Amino acid sequence: MLDWKNRFARLGRSSGGSATTALRDRNPLWSAVAVVVGLLLLAALVLGWYWSREPALFPVQQHARQAAEASQRQLVNGYTTVETLKRVASTLLDKPGGYLSNDIAPPGLWLDNMPSWEYGVLVQVRDLSRALRKDFTRSQSQSTEDPDLSKGEPLFNFDNRSWALPASESEYRNGIRALDRYLARLSDPAPKALFYTRADNLNNWLGDVATRLGSLSQRLSASVGRVRLDTNLAPEQERSGIVPEVKEEVVETPWVQIDNVFYEARGQAWALSHLLRAIEVDFADVLAKKNATISVRQIIRELEAVQEPLWSPMVLNGSGYGVLANHSLVMANYISRANAAIIDLRNLLSQG
Repeated sequence: MLDWKNRFARLGRSSGGSATTALRDRNPLWSAVAVVVGLLLLAALVLGWYWSREPALFPVQQHARQAAEASQRQLVNGYTTVETLKRVASTLLDKPGGYLSNDIAPPGLWLDNMPSWEYGVLVQVRDLSRALRKDFTRSQSQSTEDPDLSKGEPLFNFDNRSWALPASESEYRNGIRALDRYLARLSDPAPKALFYTRADNLNNWLGDVATRLGSLSQRLSASVGRVRLDTNLAPEQERSGIVPEVKEEVVETPWVQIDNVFYEARGQAWALSHLLRAIEVDFADVLAKKNATISVRQIIRELEAVQEPLWSPMVLNGSGYGVLANHSLVMANYISRANAAIIDLRNLLSQG
């Protein structure tokens, strides 16, 4: 009996020792894996922070002058506007991290603020490229479209989240090349392209801008929830002499979307401030005749105020008069003021 007890004791010690040895052998491997994963996560965090930094404002006139000298082109009317549009669109593709909206791998996959900013910039690129195609380069409604702009404008309207076949970046890059071909013909000593600096052309584009800013202002204000009147009337209510029954509705941005709307607004304001500075150069004579130059500069000032650094680690959503700030409402104030100034500017341009 004693002999069997000794055997079991030795077997227990042997099995326990082997388990301890196995754990000892496995611990360094698991420790190394944990360290590698931790370093990768830390690198992704730092890289994501760096990629999420918004590009700074650039000097529009200086950039246009340098681009004209580098390409040996003439700085004609329209050059600054188109070159600025090219630079704004190129920033989407060439900033740190490149174009992030269609990323399918970390850290770009985890980011949402910068893709929202990119979409805001893209909206303004699309609007001005459409205005170039249908207004700025045509003398009247029966004029033909510019061939390069008719090819380039649809490229900017390609799906902004397409990863491949084709990728969004390749389509936008082709759109920038189309703008450059138009610009080369426009600045040729014997111009083969046109750019008309008329008040009605500018007014049409500013109408799109006002619509965009008005929508942004409403979406930003909805961060705290607003009771609004439902203005969508049924056809049977639209009868003369009858006061329609208007219902109230509560409009509130979901809390997970508040920062997305905020950064989309910053992107639109960033792009629009540059485009308006270019318009101020190319439409200088028109604006001077209409006494509208100061109005344009006031709009630019409001839009550039939107670009002030956000010192909070997150977009705060306090109530209107609460203890915490509401960054969306602060931005809505600047956007609304810019929108009101654009309405005044359009009135000036429409006057004889």
